[in-house]
Amino acid sequence: MTIDADGAPDAYHPDDIGRDYLANAGYPGNWWALVTDTGASDGTPVVQGPADPNPGYYISMTALEDTTKALTDTHRYVNSNEVPFFVLPFDQRGGARLGDLGLVVNRANGQRSFAIFADLGPSGHIGEGSIALAEALGIDSDPKRGGTDGGVVYLVFPGSGDSKPRTVAEINTETERLFEAWGGMEQLEACLL
Repeated sequence: MTIDADGAPDAYHPDDIGRDYLANAGYPGNWWALVTDTGASDGTPVVQGPADPNPGYYISMTALEDTTKALTDTHRYVNSNEVPFFVLPFDQRGGARLGDLGLVVNRANGQRSFAIFADLGPSGHIGEGSIALAEALGIDSDPKRGGTDGGVVYLVFPGSGDSKPRTVAEINTETERLFEAWGGMEQLEACLL
């Protein structure tokens, strides 16, 4: 699992002092993880102002967003620091849609976390999670050097979301219900044998 800082208000900075390397947000002419002044990937990244959570940092976005909020509102996007979320490749989602729910398990230590599908990743790259997800799983959550090479299992419930962000409490309550209805840990262990 690699660590996805997208959505965190302290993820990216013009001087590359954010939680993650600025190169992971794109480059001039193709910003895929930053809000720009034009709303397009080739615009100029928008810097947070004095009333925002991290003035001077760029506004980082996730594919899952609260469309009732302005494009330049940091609260529009799923905050990697606070919300356990997983990332699936834009072209390999197995029927899952943004906002769907899932369970992620660290097989090395048995820790698990309910999570929401909140961002899209590159083709053929499965295994990204938010900072909050890594912390819940006991995995080094530093986007620059953290993560793990294996032993992480993702169980996704396609069609379980409403294409909108949810609170951590909602994610936990609804995913626990889905997981238990599916068969719970006994069923998961049987699948992993």
